[in-house]
Amino acid sequence: RKLYFDTHALVCLLEANGFTTQQSEVIVSALVKIMNTNLDMIYKDMVTKVQQEIALQQVMSHIGGVKKDMIILEKSEFSALRSENEKIKLELQQIKKQVMDEITKVRADNKLNLNLEKSRVKELHAQQDRALTQTDRKIDTEVADLKTMLESHKLDNIKYLAGSVFTCLTVALGFYRLWI
Repeated sequence: RKLYFDTHALVCLLEANGFTTQQSEVIVSALVKIMNTNLDMIYKDMVTKVQQEIALQQVMSHIGGVKKDMIILEKSEFSALRSENEKIKLELQQIKKQVMDEITKVRADNKLNLNLEKSRVKELHAQQDRALTQTDRKIDTEVADLKTMLESHKLDNIKYLAGSVFTCLTVALGFYRLWI
């Protein structure tokens, strides 16, 4: 193993900053031990180039075996999958046709229901219009009757007023004649 720093230079630096030679050597020794321990831990997790090549060859051979298995499966099951796929396509077309038939039937039912509702609404509007027309006629008749009654009462009032005025005039003329 190589250390990538100068241990003697570190000892000299520590001594220059107030440490004794013995203290400096102990500190540098502790640092070297720590670094060696860390490197040992790192090397435990590492693999060598030879181990890596062996693992790569094992993986490549495993991939080759899987490829062979896939080719065999493809040849043997491809025709089965193709026929299954054709069956599913036919079933899907049948289901699609049934769905389209159902959609057509529902649309026809909805159109029929809509037309029935439209005719019911038109009939209801016609009934309302007839009732409104009858009500308008009744109101017009009542208004005409009230106008007639009002005119009749007016005429009666005018008659009574004229009679009262003529009576008062007659009485006044009678008094006038009596006095003159």
